Amino acid sequence: MLIDTSTIGLVEVEEGTKVLPPNLIITSIDKVVNWSRLSSIWPVTFGLACCAIEMMAAGASHYDFDRFGIIFRGSPRQSDCVIVAGTVTKKMAPVLRRVFDQIPEPRYVVAMGSCACSGGIFRTYNTVQGCDTFLPVDVFVPGCPPRPETLMEGMILLQEKMRKEHARWSAWR
Repeated sequence: MLIDTSTIGLVEVEEGTKVLPPNLIITSIDKVVNWSRLSSIWPVTFGLACCAIEMMAAGASHYDFDRFGIIFRGSPRQSDCVIVAGTVTKKMAPVLRRVFDQIPEPRYVVAMGSCACSGGIFRTYNTVQGCDTFLPVDVFVPGCPPRPETLMEGMILLQEKMRKEHARWSAWR
């Protein structure tokens, strides 16, 4: 069946995306790849303290991260994001860095809680004063401990950051 395009024009649904009825979409490869990646974020769970309880509550049925495509994984090689939830000690920092290095590119970091963001109330010799000293943190989620809604907002901010990326997924970056 051929479609007569002279009577039916392109409809621009958003900047850079056009639809030709009934089911032809014209857009860039960046938009398609970024949409598919932001719709299926698989964070590795790295809970270190009380923030991990709130992270588990966010994945439970009441808040249900699955509806955003966020599915918690146990292996870093199946993940594309790490959520650092809790106090990072200097003994745990190399382990966290090794887990981060095992995540395939492109990878993202979410620092959850005051302790992961800035060391929290612990100004001691063995507490890392923010995991951004050894990891490239993309989103900081403040609070002690932050509510699941706050973590949800942080993941939505990460999705917005992923939506605006340009060719980070390609081999020629």
